[in-house]
Amino acid sequence: MTAIALYLPNLAAGGAERTFLRLAAGFGERGCPVRLVVDRAEGGLLEAVHASGLPLESLRAARTLTALPKLSAWLRRNRPDVLLSAITHNNLIAVWARALARSGTCVVVSEHTVLSAQTAMQTGWQYRVLAPLCRGTYPRAAAIVAVSAGVADDLARYAGVARNRIEVIPNPVVTPDYPQRAAAPCPHPWLTDGGPPVVVAAGRLVPLKDFPTLLQALAVVHRRMPARLLILGEGPERGALLALRARLGLDGSVDLPGFYPDPLPLFARAAALAVSSRFEGFGLTLVEALACGTPVVSTDCPTGPAEILAQGDHGRLVPVGDADALGAALLATLTAPPDRDRLRRRALDYTQAAGVERYLTLFHRLESSR
Repeated sequence: MTAIALYLPNLAAGGAERTFLRLAAGFGERGCPVRLVVDRAEGGLLEAVHASGLPLESLRAARTLTALPKLSAWLRRNRPDVLLSAITHNNLIAVWARALARSGTCVVVSEHTVLSAQTAMQTGWQYRVLAPLCRGTYPRAAAIVAVSAGVADDLARYAGVARNRIEVIPNPVVTPDYPQRAAAPCPHPWLTDGGPPVVVAAGRLVPLKDFPTLLQALAVVHRRMPARLLILGEGPERGALLALRARLGLDGSVDLPGFYPDPLPLFARAAALAVSSRFEGFGLTLVEALACGTPVVSTDCPTGPAEILAQGDHGRLVPVGDADALGAALLATLTAPPDRDRLRRRALDYTQAAGVERYLTLFHRLESSR
């Protein structure tokens, strides 16, 4: 069976990291030896990894660049058949480390973000050089995977990577245990107290999620009907969001309860899920909510949400940064929710089994061509 190593910078509770844990479980169920390799063994998903029994190896690299010789040495010692990496800087390290190690490992890089938008939001030199580095490095990988067609198109356009070299494999999201997880006791009282409807959002409290626009959208909703908002996650914008909550007079209607290892019990009981992002490579929370039958509203941001929602057929799409439009879409969804069974059927396009099968088919093709 194919021996697979998954490479990440750490175990932060982001979409790429959650995706890799689902892939690891799926690969293991198919009989493939799987190991997780990280630059640093830290982050919100660390306990979940330990509990799963997934072999975890830390390179103990303080920075991504210093992981290069460590990963190269690891590849020389362990020689997995496939190394699947995520996060752009780590993708580059993976390709370079394989060249230094001179191992027969097939390196597959996976792009989970809209690279042009990601780099536009950053000021550091290490982001300004990403496009030329990707142009020169990604073609040396055995394969390039994008999590949506929009991410693939952006990578080709922005970094100059040949579009026909990029394979689109959507993130595996829906696992067989979804019904049991969604039915678990709810950890927040607002979702069980019979009060006003609750809108839930989830993600790191960072600018790209644009939670200020979501707070302003809730103020729009409040002019017409009572509603509450939960924003799940942690990040550097917590203080600014709390201050905006107070200025909008929403202290009793908005809560930021922090990070939840499994948000499904909250999604399942919410009246709606909102995504206010400026860009999303995929849109993991959208699929998670759809799988619970929960109505969704999202910005029509680059690039994943419109693909997941079939250009608005499975949830309302609104312009980025438009609080009035987002508020109006939330009002319409709360007052006339869509058929929940139809939403659940849409989520079945993103099952763990389907994603694992597509990755294994790719790996087997690479191995047979060596």
